[in-house]
Amino acid sequence: MLASTASRWLHTARLGIGEHYRIIQSNPLSRIGFRLIVVFLVIAAFAPWIAPHDPWEMVYDKDGQFASLRPPSWEFPLGTTHLGYDLFSQLVLAARTTLVIGAVSGIISILIGANIGLIAGYYGGKVDEVLMRLTDILYGMPFLPFIIVLIALFGRKLEFVILAIVLIIWRTSARVIRAQTISIKQRQFILAAKARGASDLRIIYRHILPNVLPLLLLYAAFNIAWSIITEASASFLGFGDGETISWGGMLYELWLSGKTRVAWWWFAAPSICIVLLVTSLVFVSRAYEEVANPRLRKR
Repeated sequence: MLASTASRWLHTARLGIGEHYRIIQSNPLSRIGFRLIVVFLVIAAFAPWIAPHDPWEMVYDKDGQFASLRPPSWEFPLGTTHLGYDLFSQLVLAARTTLVIGAVSGIISILIGANIGLIAGYYGGKVDEVLMRLTDILYGMPFLPFIIVLIALFGRKLEFVILAIVLIIWRTSARVIRAQTISIKQRQFILAAKARGASDLRIIYRHILPNVLPLLLLYAAFNIAWSIITEASASFLGFGDGETISWGGMLYELWLSGKTRVAWWWFAAPSICIVLLVTSLVFVSRAYEEVANPRLRKR
């Protein structure tokens, strides 16, 4: 039974692109999420060609009048700001910044969390005690205020925003991977590998890591989603990179303008995009959650 379980997990870990696509397509919600993510990726990749105007260019309508606070129309699909900026142009270019921050922060944080969880769970003892106490310290810190303090200390540059998010968001994945590692290292195929003289690194990264890969993919999606939410929250509070445009930064500019109650379209566009992208990531993670925990599958 243990051998068959290990074989199933190992097979899952070594899936090709086609098999991952099949897993995503097997769940109705994950199919919707995957397609929405592809749409956002295409928009981000071709943003400079999709955007009809420079995001900081004051636009004028076809009659030559200054287009300030124009509601959505054929000429300006998502309306304009109080300074006459085209919101559609800002939105598509902000998608690139938001996706870069989410993807880079999410991937780096899952790599950190995975390695800490694997090492702590495998070695146990003092190594586990030190790493888990570090994790507990981070759990004791309020999430968003801690991010804001880090950004205030390091600066509002894009790379420092990513660094601040990465430094704290890895904690949950580390604890989950640690718990799974403790369970896996007691199985017969791990004991057999030790008996054959396999090194600790080989056991951790060749035998245990493939068995926790579905969990890593699951928490990678969660980390990317949380990174996007965190960046939007920090930018809305004025702690984003002022030299780049993001969806949270668009909401911050709306708040500064004092037109929140007037320009509903200015609020709606970036807010809907944030909700759709985060929800899409959660939907896709649902498919991998069923792989990691087969009991969730419908019978």
